[in-house]
Amino acid sequence: MTATTTRHAIDPATAKDLDTEGLRAHFHVGGLFRPGEATFVYSHYDRLLIGSVVPDGGTLTLDRVAETGTESFLDRREAGILNIGEAGQVRVAGETHEIATGEILYVGRGAGPVEFSGAGRFYVLSAPAHATHPTRLVRLADARRVELGSSQEANERVILQFLHPDVVDTCQLVMGYTQLAPGSVWNTMPAHTHDRRMEAYLYFDMSPEARVMHFMGAPDQTRHIVMGNEEAVISPPWSIHSGCGTGAYTFCWAMAGDNVDFTDMDMVAMEDLR
Repeated sequence: MTATTTRHAIDPATAKDLDTEGLRAHFHVGGLFRPGEATFVYSHYDRLLIGSVVPDGGTLTLDRVAETGTESFLDRREAGILNIGEAGQVRVAGETHEIATGEILYVGRGAGPVEFSGAGRFYVLSAPAHATHPTRLVRLADARRVELGSSQEANERVILQFLHPDVVDTCQLVMGYTQLAPGSVWNTMPAHTHDRRMEAYLYFDMSPEARVMHFMGAPDQTRHIVMGNEEAVISPPWSIHSGCGTGAYTFCWAMAGDNVDFTDMDMVAMEDLR
């Protein structure tokens, strides 16, 4: 089955008055990765679809999503599919792709129904597309690797860029994931915003009891959301997005909007955060 809910966009003035329940209702995405189900959130921030497909050894087909208003959800969209489970298969336009753990499949506009099978646990993001680019499986060895941070600042990490202008052509999706080094817990600090595009984070590879404090909000009105394993969070263009965990974790980042330049950021000095 496929279940989709809608999240409307709100402005920073409204967001600053939300309590914990209100913040989670608008920005936290839980209940993902249900065995035998496809679960999605349709966000009005850049019309990003955020969700998961878990075939659980069977087969699930993702085709019509009513919220997109098209016969097939990819008629006017592109998608990125990250496998965070064991090896699985994704069939697109008659071709079956064997996707190992940590690999990302890019699916171009107009590809038609997408069929998922095997033991994979698939995180799926889709954004509107103005052109058609070829479907391509990006393996770990193909990803662009960027090492940042230091153990002294508890933010030593490796950024793996999969859907990135230097790796594969897309319309507006930029996607990859970041792995923290042992003993490092901070990601993306000092903070930044990027008013030209929104972002979504998926936190995973966490122990059941571990939590990540995800920081969001306008730089002068910061808030936090407590995140568990395999939970996602929507980051509006006006919001910072940073996290600090109680233990080891990995997070998948994905962006949609006007600019696919990964370094297009508006940095926020630590002393300006409130």
